[in-house]
Amino acid sequence: MPRDVLITGGSGGIGQELARRCVEIGDRVVVTGRDEGRLVASVERSGARPVVCDPTRPEEVETLVRDVGGSVDVLVNMSGGNADFDRQGVDHPRLDDVADAWRTNLDTNLRSTVLVTTAVLGEMRPGGAVVNVGSIGAEYASTSYGVAKAAVQAWTAGLSREVGPRGITVNCVSPGYIEDTGYFKGRLTPQRHAALVNATHDKRAGLPADVAETVLFLASAGARHITGQTVHVNGGAFTTR
Repeated sequence: MPRDVLITGGSGGIGQELARRCVEIGDRVVVTGRDEGRLVASVERSGARPVVCDPTRPEEVETLVRDVGGSVDVLVNMSGGNADFDRQGVDHPRLDDVADAWRTNLDTNLRSTVLVTTAVLGEMRPGGAVVNVGSIGAEYASTSYGVAKAAVQAWTAGLSREVGPRGITVNCVSPGYIEDTGYFKGRLTPQRHAALVNATHDKRAGLPADVAETVLFLASAGARHITGQTVHVNGGAFTTR
């Protein structure tokens, strides 16, 4: 039976691959993004429906939910990004700049997830699934980006307890280094690439498909008793017990 799937921030990389796979298995998929041109180009390759939306703005999230219409069966909060890359190399940053960096990363990664999820949950039916996308950076939370992603993981666990009795699962997928995304904004050096790959147990970079397939599983009928969890997809670069 086709599901209604909403993927925020899915204009490229992992989001595009996930949208393609969802469409492939027969789901009805809506993908959001801030950049209309990039979003339209992405969905042309995946077959999803594009909706331009800035998920940090409540009024745009409300418009998005009206546009989607009806109930969402699967919500994937992929919208985010690391504003710290725009402020690298500053030894003694001004406090105004520090405040702006933290505000931007918390808004982009945490606030967006909370707003969209809150707007969608009211109409989500039993059997629904929310999958938030975190980051390995949450395990080394010395930056505003890492702290924001750590907060996403913590909120995921708390929300799971609230909506579990309604038959809705809430999980977080935490990727490590994934190639073929725009995360590093063209600033990844060969040395840094080599170090990231060497940190893994399987000695390879992750691929968008690695994360997309994990999200698909968590949203599947086979994962109904998995909720409140953070699932790491990093080739062993960070391990859990």
